[in-house]
This record gives sequence, structure tokens and C-alpha cells, in this order.
Amino acid sequence: MQNMFGVVLWSDTDAQKAVIWCEDQGELAFYTPADTSIHDAPPLDAGDLIQFDLTVQQNVRKASNPQLLMQSHSPTLPETLRAGQRNRANDAPRSGGKLSRKVIDLAQYFEPASGPMAVTG
Repeated sequence: MQNMFGVVLWSDTDAQKAVIWCEDQGELAFYTPADTSIHDAPPLDAGDLIQFDLTVQQNVRKASNPQLLMQSHSPTLPETLRAGQRNRANDAPRSGGKLSRKVIDLAQYFEPASGPMAVTG
């Protein structure tokens, strides 16, 4: 089990499910509530900055025990990623069929904030 920070990209608050972009920029992590959770999970919305436990089960990264660090920390991140995907698809014909790599630096979304909700490492 590994401790990880991430930003929620998508959530279903009724089902308490979420898809999370992880700080290591590896595969996405998936959260679904479990009976083994050590506490009740907070409601998660797209753009929320969270800390969670990460495990890999059958080659799928699973998040558990999410802790909300900052609500609406990066509300535009999901749209920024979608726009980047559209831009890559539009760039393909101009680059001889090869997609150009455009990296979005996740670190910019983890800049320490001021105030009581600041993330410290």
C-alpha cells in the first residue's frame, strides 16, 4: 500500500465513485467505497485535491481511505486534459501521422496554498 495525492477527474456522488489523477502521473486510480474503509469517505467532486491509499489489484490501481485536502482545488483540470486530448488529435495530420507529446505538469496543481488547508510535505 502506498500513500498518494491526486486530483479527482470524475465522480458520481450518489454511488460514491471517483476516478483520480495521481501525483506520480501513472495510471488513473479508481475509488469505490468498501466495507474495509477505516472511515466514512467525504463526498468527492471533480477538481478536489485528495490524499488516499493506493493499491494495485489485478493490474488496476485502486484508491481507498480518501481524505479531502482541498475542495475545488483544480476545477478546470478535467477540461484542460480533455482540451489537450482534442489538440493532440488535431495535431496528428500536421505531424506526419505522429502525435506530438504535450505534457501537462501536475506539479502546478500541487503548489502549496496558504491558509489552514495548505498541503505540506
